[in-house]
Amino acid sequence: MNKHLIFMASLAFATAGIAFAAEAAAVKNIVIVHGALADGSGWRKATEILEKRGFNVTVVQEPLTSLDDDVAATKRVLELQTGPVLLVGHSYGGMVITEAGHDPHVAGLVYVAAFQPDKGESLLSLASSRPAGSMDIKETNDGKYLYLDPGAFAAAFAADLPKAEADFLARSQVFAAKQAFSAKVGSPAWRTKPSWSVVATEDRSINPELERDMAKRAGSDMTEIKGSHAVFASQPEKVADVIENAATKAGR
Repeated sequence: MNKHLIFMASLAFATAGIAFAAEAAAVKNIVIVHGALADGSGWRKATEILEKRGFNVTVVQEPLTSLDDDVAATKRVLELQTGPVLLVGHSYGGMVITEAGHDPHVAGLVYVAAFQPDKGESLLSLASSRPAGSMDIKETNDGKYLYLDPGAFAAAFAADLPKAEADFLARSQVFAAKQAFSAKVGSPAWRTKPSWSVVATEDRSINPELERDMAKRAGSDMTEIKGSHAVFASQPEKVADVIENAATKAGR
């Protein structure tokens, strides 16, 4: 074999090795943490879109009994994944992924119309800093859990969904423990992991300006989508696009 052939063979081998390494590092696992006052079923359309694009998607059904419990539930799902994971959180789910994102499986974080806290902040402290529209949050009789008045749910949470879908979300909402909303986070995972943020410009549950401020503070790659707080359900294709882009970049 002459020197030219040896060089070409070596080059082909090296190129194949680089391609293999790039493929091995690709993030194909998506773990989604839903927000409070809802469950993971609203993510079905976005999940199906992502699965058609070749991703393995798992939705955490956290109990919403405390921030610690919800972080633990998320970590149990992360432990089941093979390879790197993109961790996605909606609304209160942003509080959860900020803590759970320290898990070594996690390659990046995506905040979808979500709270993106810094150390020592709680959902309540963030929400009160930039009030949004009227949420009409009520307490259960024992004073331990919170829920959104079903009559106000569509306007506050899912104004751009068909009425039947919004009504179903209202009737299937998961009550959240008050202590989950008042819990303060530790050092945020977005300080050490790359992050992306979706701002829902028509959000009446979290002030869009607050979403922008939190994303800028964290240095997140920010995308604005015209949609309600339930933007993941009303604009699933656009949200899936952000998640796919994040998974691609997180794997580099």
